This record gives sequence, structure tokens and C-alpha cells, in this order.
Amino acid sequence: MPPLVLSFRIALLATFLAALVAIPLAHRGARRPGIAARIVGAVTTVPLVLPPTVLGYYLLTALGPGSAVGATFERIFGGPIAFTELGAVLAAALTALPAVFQASRAAFDEVDPSLLEVARTLGVRRLRVFYSIELPLARAGIVAGVVLGFARALGDFGATMMIAGNIPGRTRTASIAIYDAMQSGDAAEANRLALWLTGIGFACLFALGSLSRRRR
Repeated sequence: MPPLVLSFRIALLATFLAALVAIPLAHRGARRPGIAARIVGAVTTVPLVLPPTVLGYYLLTALGPGSAVGATFERIFGGPIAFTELGAVLAAALTALPAVFQASRAAFDEVDPSLLEVARTLGVRRLRVFYSIELPLARAGIVAGVVLGFARALGDFGATMMIAGNIPGRTRTASIAIYDAMQSGDAAEANRLALWLTGIGFACLFALGSLSRRRR
């Protein structure tokens, strides 16, 4: 699979996975603030400040063949997590998690609590309040976080290299392919992929700007 296509596939899966984890955590933190919420927020945001290679090292230590999780996964599913596309998806999801979480948390914080109280006094169930009131009102912020998370996952290098390696057609993403091209002296290929990633990043930021203006 071409590196750019593989990067898109991994980034989409990783962003979906990050959203599944980040949005519920952000909602719970906004509705039940406290020490537990602050700890969860710090844990989900720490990938933003750690070097990508450190994230990859932690993933490799926790999910590699020598770990309990990695060995159990391999025994059940017949294959490892490390040095596979799944490993690349997990690495990209970890790097995308802070962007999705922070934007979602800010969006839920902006929802007027009085609207939720009115809905509950009318007998509306908590789950319906979330889907019919909170989620629509926070949608713009959540979408912004998802777009930023996708852009971050698409360009990940260090964490993906550590846990997934550099296997052509399986884990060699566009960022890793750029590194390989420069190492081999293929400046044209490196330039082509770099321009693609730059263009996609610019498109994501432009979309965020348009979304922000529409939201205001």
C-alpha cells in the first residue's frame, strides 16, 4: 500500500479510536469536575508534551511481545501488536488523543448547565439529554478536535516508528517514507510526500478557521 494511502487509513482509524475514548472522558470531566477529572485530563493530555519516541517506547514496553498484554494478544489472535498496522493505529491514536480531548472538554464546558437542569426537571433521561442537547451544542468544538487529531495522527513519526517499525506496505507511513527518501537521497520523493502532508495540514487548518467563523 502506498505510504500516503496507508497514512490516511491509519489516521482515520486512529482518530476514530481517539474520539471514542476522548469524548466520553471530556464529557464526564465537564459534568463532574474534581480531582479525578483533573487526573484524567492530565493523563489524556500528557502525550502532547512528551517526545513521540517516549510515547512509542511506552507503547512498545506495554504492548510488545515481551509484555503480558502483547503476549496475551498474540496467543488469542495469533499475531503481535508491535510492528503491525494495529500498532501504528494505536500510536497515532495516542498522539491524536490530547487534541480531541481538549477541544471536546472546552466544548462541553461551554454548554449552559441551566439547559441541562431544565431538561432533567422535565423528566428527560440523562442519555437523551446528552444526545439531544449537549452533543449538538458541543458539536462544533468536538469536530474541531477531531480534525486536529486527524492532522496530528496523519503526521506522526516517532511513536509510530517505535511501535510499528518501517515495513513497506504495512507500517511505512508518509512521514516515515519521507525519512527513508532523504536517507536514500531521493529528494524528489521526499518533496512530493512533504508537499502532500503540508497541503493536507493547511486544508485542516483552513477548515477549522471556517468552522470557527460559522460557529461565532
